Amino acid sequence: MSDINDVVATRCNMRLKTFRTMWGVYSPWEQTLSELKSVGCSGIEARVPLTLEEQQALASRLQLAGLDYIAIIFSGGDVIPVQKETPEQHLERLKERFASAKRLEPLFVNLLAGNDRWPLAQQIDFLGKAHELAASFELTCSFETHRATSLYSPWLTLEIIQQLPQLQFTADISHWIVVSERLLNDTYDDFTAFIDRVHHIQARVGYDQGPQVPHPAAPEYQAALKFQQNFWQKIWQSQYLRGYQQTTLTPEFGADGYLHHLPFTNVPVADLWSLNEWMFHQEQQHFNDFLSLNEKGGRVNDEY
Repeated sequence: MSDINDVVATRCNMRLKTFRTMWGVYSPWEQTLSELKSVGCSGIEARVPLTLEEQQALASRLQLAGLDYIAIIFSGGDVIPVQKETPEQHLERLKERFASAKRLEPLFVNLLAGNDRWPLAQQIDFLGKAHELAASFELTCSFETHRATSLYSPWLTLEIIQQLPQLQFTADISHWIVVSERLLNDTYDDFTAFIDRVHHIQARVGYDQGPQVPHPAAPEYQAALKFQQNFWQKIWQSQYLRGYQQTTLTPEFGADGYLHHLPFTNVPVADLWSLNEWMFHQEQQHFNDFLSLNEKGGRVNDEY
């Protein structure tokens, strides 16, 4: 399937590759594959399966469908890390998980790393070792900003960058918006050091009281949408200047308490795929607009 992004990006030497999250997806594989191809997805972003049999099955599906793969790994065992575990136990788990990911030949590993309860010195030591461990497996590792992990706070992350400038990041800033309880658009909010190290974007729209708006097209959430689109565009601009040939983005509206439900009936207020499909189309057009702006010598503007 031809992608209109390819035509435009060729002129600017940068391409957007979009991925489908498998979080909350329970449809048959054939339907899932059809849906992701309908929006021009390059691949999937999903957890590394736990068993060798499941890993082989996923590898076969990816190969037959011609899909790229972004591997998701949790150093603490799951989204909420096991609280009693030490950094050393996290590193031991990562050895096994990196070995499993390597078999699947991912573009890179998206790592949810550490525990928010550890002191700063422990965070820095652990993240530095996790980065080195990934490199020993010849894996590119992108550390995701996520609540409950080492990177739960924007301010702590900026401190970590001062000590570990070699780290690369997955920007899911919806978590930072919730932690800070505001859009991070104050004149004192300077995230240049972080933006210049972002490798991957997870495009979910959060707001001051939650990590996921009911629907990003709703007029009452346009300020949140535009702030986050502006942030993503700053990342693209940085990657463009860093010489990125391609950038990756995963619309990541998900379930598990993120998707809003009506009280008493527990009926979802929106279809999960429709939310991500809307974001696919929105960000493909947004990226094309960004490329056109760069061709004209422009920079980030107030439209996004």
